[in-house]
Amino acid sequence: MELRDRKKLARLMIVQGVSQRELARAAGWKSHSYVARLIKGEAKTLETNPALRIAHFLQVGVEDLFLTRVDTEKGHMESSKGRSAKEVA
Repeated sequence: MELRDRKKLARLMIVQGVSQRELARAAGWKSHSYVARLIKGEAKTLETNPALRIAHFLQVGVEDLFLTRVDTEKGHMESSKGRSAKEVA
C-alpha cells in the first residue's frame, strides 16, 4: 500500500500524542526507523497488514491514509482489506 499524505500521518500522530516508536509497535515492527522514513517522505509504501494496523491504531479508515497499488509482477491488485483482485472474484 502507498501512504497518501505523510503530513496527515504526522498530524494524526501529534494530535493523538503517538510517538514513532508506539506507531511502529502497533504496525508490528521492532524499530521505529521505517515510520520515520514514511514521515520524511523517504519511503512511501508498506505491506497491507502494517497499514491496516496503523489505521486501526490511529482510529481512521485505511483509505484515509493509504492508497492501494497494483503489483505488476504478480498481476494482482491489493485492496484496502488486504485481498487480491483474484481472491475477490
